[in-house]
Amino acid sequence: MEFQYHLPVDLVFGRGKSDLIGEKAAGIGKRALIVTGGNSTKRSGLLDKTEELLRENGVSCVLFDQVTPNPLTTTIYEGAELAKAQNCDLVIALGGGSSIDAAKGIAFQAVNGGDINEYIFGRAFSDKALPIVAVPTTCGTGSEGNGFSVMTNPDTMDKKSLRCNAIVPTCSIIDPLLMTTMPKSILASVGFDALCHNMEAFLSASVQPLTAMQALEGIRMSARSLVSVYEDSSDVDGWDELCLASTLGGMVIGVSGVTAPHGMEHPASGLMDIVHGKGLAALTPVVFRHTLPAGEEKFGVISKLLGGSKPSDVVELLESLLQRLHLTTTLGECGITEDQIPWMVSNCLKVSIGGLKAHPKFFDADELAEIYREAL
Repeated sequence: MEFQYHLPVDLVFGRGKSDLIGEKAAGIGKRALIVTGGNSTKRSGLLDKTEELLRENGVSCVLFDQVTPNPLTTTIYEGAELAKAQNCDLVIALGGGSSIDAAKGIAFQAVNGGDINEYIFGRAFSDKALPIVAVPTTCGTGSEGNGFSVMTNPDTMDKKSLRCNAIVPTCSIIDPLLMTTMPKSILASVGFDALCHNMEAFLSASVQPLTAMQALEGIRMSARSLVSVYEDSSDVDGWDELCLASTLGGMVIGVSGVTAPHGMEHPASGLMDIVHGKGLAALTPVVFRHTLPAGEEKFGVISKLLGGSKPSDVVELLESLLQRLHLTTTLGECGITEDQIPWMVSNCLKVSIGGLKAHPKFFDADELAEIYREAL
């Protein structure tokens, strides 16, 4: 048995732990760039709270609130220029996965400059970035627990992740109380993403003992808590479980990677700016149906954690879960048309080849096209 596990992140987990934002930031830097989207952290009061906590702890700050879902490389460049102009020595991410991913990209770009796509595609390398404090407000991407920063190049529509240990957050503060005001539609989407992360990391050819244990626990907790908090937002124990499952999902894909569902979804949301969780909802049951014969042993384990008795139950269980979350959808309903399938197949083989190779069954171009058509 041989494996390597390296994940240098300080996780601060628990209800009310967002009160420590200022204290943790003060131990890392003196001037922070706060990276967030345009609305949710303002409406919830988290942005005001963060700015006050920073002031109380002697940390000045400047705001960058231009992050959108499926963040763009152009947004990363804008944020990095602001960070450099304002002499920021720390980046604080407030929000969902898009905000955290954007903050990571900005922290990297502010130090390295140049064309970030060169680093994304592995043609250039750096192990330097500004330190990051991540404060997630959604429980799905797990970006607080890995060194991935997913972004879309608007010139090519390539949606791919920058991967670098330097952008693993120096400190991630996971406060389940910050999640409880999410609209149900967002909760369903991000919660399903968390479940998919754990399932895909377990299915991956790169799974190893530590990530397998974490992924299986993430699947178990996701399956138990997602519907519970969706139906009853006052279930604080459920929020604890779902948030931990989400963080575990981010950690395991950071080490073992994702597989075909994410690999096939990225071209769709890169092309049409689809909500990531909805794209996964449209694709995952179809992908798993085509994969079952090649991965029965692992699907049997996943099935039991989801409440099934045999490997083939997985697809039906996922479809039932999506119905309960009102997340049942198709790629067609997300705006994808059949004439776009050839581009998505080509792009998938370009940006997601690693995930496709790690999947229990490798899908060639014809099989990818068949799955995309079935998901329409």
